[in-house]
Amino acid sequence: MTDWPVHAHIDGPIVLIGFGSIGKGTLPLIERHFSYDKSKFVVIDPEDKDRALLDERGIRFIHEALTPQNYRDLLRPLLSEGPGQGFCVNVSVDTSSLDIIELCREIGAFYIDTVVEPWKGFYFDRRLGPAGRSNYALREKILEARRKNPGGITAVSCCGANPGMVSWFVKQALLNIATDLGLQFTVPTSQEEWARLMLKAGVTGIHIAERDTQRSKRLKPIDMFVNTWSVEGFVAEGMQPAELGWGTHENWFPENGHTHKDGCGAAIFLLQPGANTRVRSWCPTPGPQFGFLVTHNESISIADYFTLRDGKKVLFRPTCHYAYHPANDAVLSLFELFGSAGQMQARWHILDENEIADGVDELGVLLYGHKFNAYWYGSQLSIEETRAIAPYQNATGLQVTSAVLAGMVWAIENPKAGIVEADEMDYKRCLEVQMPYLGPLIGTYTNWTPVANRGVLFPEDMELEDPWQFKNVIVR
Repeated sequence: MTDWPVHAHIDGPIVLIGFGSIGKGTLPLIERHFSYDKSKFVVIDPEDKDRALLDERGIRFIHEALTPQNYRDLLRPLLSEGPGQGFCVNVSVDTSSLDIIELCREIGAFYIDTVVEPWKGFYFDRRLGPAGRSNYALREKILEARRKNPGGITAVSCCGANPGMVSWFVKQALLNIATDLGLQFTVPTSQEEWARLMLKAGVTGIHIAERDTQRSKRLKPIDMFVNTWSVEGFVAEGMQPAELGWGTHENWFPENGHTHKDGCGAAIFLLQPGANTRVRSWCPTPGPQFGFLVTHNESISIADYFTLRDGKKVLFRPTCHYAYHPANDAVLSLFELFGSAGQMQARWHILDENEIADGVDELGVLLYGHKFNAYWYGSQLSIEETRAIAPYQNATGLQVTSAVLAGMVWAIENPKAGIVEADEMDYKRCLEVQMPYLGPLIGTYTNWTPVANRGVLFPEDMELEDPWQFKNVIVR
């Protein structure tokens, strides 16, 4: 595809916070799909190793880290310069999403990020305790800010591949299942209608089921963490407690599981790190696989969005969690990390598109518990196709950056939506914008369950009447 559509005009400044793997990949998509004044485009990052990409374009670069002390002084003049509404695209680490959202809303600038990010030090602050370091706690602060100041200019929270795109996949997958079941329904237009349709379809839970098969051209060196996306981001979320949306069908509770005292009540957490917690799941290419139950915002937001209530009483809620099998080099890196009691490797490295021999990032949603057992719907994006359609990123990155693109378009088309999550956005419009960058988008049923072929050589404690109980999913 060479005739890329221009989706919208940004008439104010663009401030891109973060120029790592996702920032670099987002840049060419902004260039392709928006018209804007390049003199008002600014990139901020504490690292300057890739600033040549900006210098050759004549884009201003500020070599500085945002901190609680300087973020207002740095961002306010950049985002409010001249006429028009600015757009803050935050794809960084160690910057407070909440603080920057509130600043953007004060000055009338659009905002988008891919995760609720805190200031540096949060993820490893022992004083907070496991519940305080959770994604649940981070999300609740965003929701509290929305309740205190509803409406206003649009700020899109958590709009990458996951969280983000997968919430749109869940809705499309649910419609596909409901259609195949022969249910009589109209496409939902409200949160309650979506929850009722999921209940009607018999879906009891969702895995964000991913398998990254991208392979490096060289073997991973010892004492180096290698990944296909942000090492800092992966380690930070991987060291948070394992978290999952907790469904009403569950009849077993983990021994080290805990509920939260406040908030929406949609999720629980385990007293163990997510990247050291294995779960059984399924993707189309590998079939059955182990994944890591890494905490993600969508595990909570999807479960919350599809909750059906009668007043304060919860009538229905699906279980929802990430089941992530990263690239093999990242798996080896995790083994090293946890083998040394969580001590980070001396060196970090993100595989760029030129270092990868081959592979696919197969990222989708597995909706289970219904009459047809389980249905996977998602993207099978290869490194080869990624190289052909977008520069400066691998397949993992493009699934994220194209979701940022879709979220930006939606924000401009819905300028007064206030603070929103991907679950609340128009899934159809967002996928329409993102589709050219997702590779094959498929849906397929499977008869596999988490109890398949188990208990043959060794006895296991399983729930056989309902194979999709979390008791059967988690590797104990």
